[in-house]
Amino acid sequence: METLVDVDAVSRSFPLDHREVLALDYASLRVERGEFLAIAGPSGSGKSTLLNLIGCIDMPTSGRVVLDGRDTQTLKTERLAALRREKIGFVFQTFNLIPVFTAAENVEFPLLIQGVDAHERRMRVLAALESVGLASRAHHRPDLLSGGERQRVAVARAIVHRPELVLADEPTANLDTQNATQLIDLMHDLNRSLGLTFIFSTHDQRLLEHTPRIVRLCDGRVVEDAQAAEADRAQVAAAIH
Repeated sequence: METLVDVDAVSRSFPLDHREVLALDYASLRVERGEFLAIAGPSGSGKSTLLNLIGCIDMPTSGRVVLDGRDTQTLKTERLAALRREKIGFVFQTFNLIPVFTAAENVEFPLLIQGVDAHERRMRVLAALESVGLASRAHHRPDLLSGGERQRVAVARAIVHRPELVLADEPTANLDTQNATQLIDLMHDLNRSLGLTFIFSTHDQRLLEHTPRIVRLCDGRVVEDAQAAEADRAQVAAAIH
């Protein structure tokens, strides 16, 4: 398999009240293309910080993050933004949809930023909404959608530009059990059918029970990197069907 993400001995500290707070402490992680991976741990363990570093939203204090063979710290601002825009899709726990846009317009927004022509945008938006089961809700604004539907729109927006990596920060945090289960099934389907690599942070046991690899953080350190055994993977696959 080919490595897509290589987090090498990364630390990240932030100033707080005239002192430095260490959010990540010499953390290392390697992710292969096509993996479905959870970063787990309690609040304050460094999950979101690690996702932000992988997503090129932030830079480490020390160590390095290599994405698709490129050391992100060596890239100029414009190239880093292009890498983030072209290679990564983001899903946020608060959905982050534009309230005055319809579902289709929200999904289309990343393509507008990339300068994709109108005909291609329409085709890609429709395909993305169909892939999350929301083609019939394309012209509804977020306030007319359920929480589960809003999160599926957010997933469609994350994949519409055909990224190689999807990062999701606590994607089931604001969903009830039924909608959380549907979202888990959807992410697994996209992982298998499109070959998308998924890395998500969570402390939701419903999601962890359906995840073949779990990296656990505590106080900014990787304390466990557990790959499910082959038999366990078969159970996970059966559980999501």
